Amino acid sequence: MYKTLIRPILFKFDPEKVHHFTFFSVRWINKIPGVSSMIRSFCQLNDPRLEREVFGLKFKNPVGLAAGLDKDAAMFSELENFGFGFIEIGTLTPKPQEGNPKKRLFRLKADKGIINRMGFNNGGVDAAVTRLKKNKGTLIGGNIGKNKLTANEDAISDYEICFETLFDHVDYFVVNVSSPNTPNLRALQDKEPLKALLHALQNKNSKKKSPKPILLKIAPDLTDDQLLDIIEIVDETKIAGVIATNTTISRDHLLSPEQAEMGGLSGKPLAKRSTEVIRFLSEKSHRSFPIIGVGGIHTAEDAIEKLEAGASLVQLYTGFIYEGPALIKSINQAILAKK
Repeated sequence: MYKTLIRPILFKFDPEKVHHFTFFSVRWINKIPGVSSMIRSFCQLNDPRLEREVFGLKFKNPVGLAAGLDKDAAMFSELENFGFGFIEIGTLTPKPQEGNPKKRLFRLKADKGIINRMGFNNGGVDAAVTRLKKNKGTLIGGNIGKNKLTANEDAISDYEICFETLFDHVDYFVVNVSSPNTPNLRALQDKEPLKALLHALQNKNSKKKSPKPILLKIAPDLTDDQLLDIIEIVDETKIAGVIATNTTISRDHLLSPEQAEMGGLSGKPLAKRSTEVIRFLSEKSHRSFPIIGVGGIHTAEDAIEKLEAGASLVQLYTGFIYEGPALIKSINQAILAKK
């Protein structure tokens, strides 16, 4: 129904306006008595064989929602109803910011992709915490970044503010230094700045009574030598794991005219490269840390491929938009079929 009726209608309109309309509609529908239960009964697949324990956390299934869709923690409960095992919010910054000028979100229909140059638009970490205080059990990841106007030499402070503010309200953290849409952000992926940032956060973490897992989200555009540096940095800083990968700046083999737009590309064109990065990190590190695989998952087979390449968990974003909620259940069914 989604792909034959709902998606064709939604795809006739501006992607960002559709995003806001969809959020409003899903929240409104879930307020109708009995609807949330009905959605859960259709979409969720509850089976103990799907449970995963990764970096000390128990996931009811290995299929999560990637950061970027619910930036402000506005709809994590409603999204979980569709069958996700965990929800990642953000990217959040210390201060609210509008992000980049519109138009900044583009569908590449012929390629099953999306280009975005949103620029960490969000209402700020404090506003998100207000909503997270109402959480009734959804496993939440907090994806954190720096404000656009914060210079790279002051970036650590922004990440520390987000870390401290969110600490009591999320289950794990994701350090985002890999978005291509904030000026100079990717320079923080360089070896020495990245080590300094992660050491600073781990220092804060170590002083907590119960430290939380910290993960690093990396770009798919890193070279093999840079990926080897990532393995070394994970080992040195003792962070919990890696999310592979963020969006790409590559535009290879695309068909859609929107390919000329600036920004990060997600969706099907990213599938092969993100899996290559997962496999490289897993093999070269001898599976010494967990990897969350994300990028181009549009079918159950795509998800299985990433799990077999070395991912412990997977996340959806663009595939969820193109394929609809049924994709989550089909992935979990495919995982059970391999048991």
